[in-house]
Amino acid sequence: MEVCADELKNILNTVVNKHKDLKTQGFTLESCRSMIALMDTDGSGRLNLQEFHHLWKKIKAWQRIFKHYDTDQSGTINSYEMRNAVNDAGFHLNSQLYDIITMRYADKHMNIDFDSFICCFVRLEGMFRAFNAFDKDGDGIIKLNVLEVKPNRSTISPCPLKFRVEESMRPTRGWACSGIN
Repeated sequence: MEVCADELKNILNTVVNKHKDLKTQGFTLESCRSMIALMDTDGSGRLNLQEFHHLWKKIKAWQRIFKHYDTDQSGTINSYEMRNAVNDAGFHLNSQLYDIITMRYADKHMNIDFDSFICCFVRLEGMFRAFNAFDKDGDGIIKLNVLEVKPNRSTISPCPLKFRVEESMRPTRGWACSGIN
């Protein structure tokens, strides 16, 4: 059994629609594509049973965090609650990155619904996985050139970029990112 993005969308929306305590318009196809990109270990573009099970466990864990911080039971969390939820999930970010997350995922009232919350966590997980893959010596610093960052732009000459995770921000569980140097 393998699930494509459209099938994943149908499965997740069937489940989330049963949870009236979650304010959401449902998962978008793009959110489901991001989830598959994160969990697809064999490169098939689909989730096998094991990959789906792993994703399901993550979504359930993130759902518990979401519900914990939805203290007013509105079905959304505000930007302050989002900051705490991100920390609780093990992602320790600097203030600038929290502001970027709020601008990207919050609505005009600064509230974040469940779909946006999960999409944000999928992106964070993917970014930190990619960072870890490039951090060969585990020192919290990676060096990339433009060809590694944007592989389809081969006409640009290599330009090194450095990303750094500060030692003081290393979490006991999860990740920390201080930005770009």
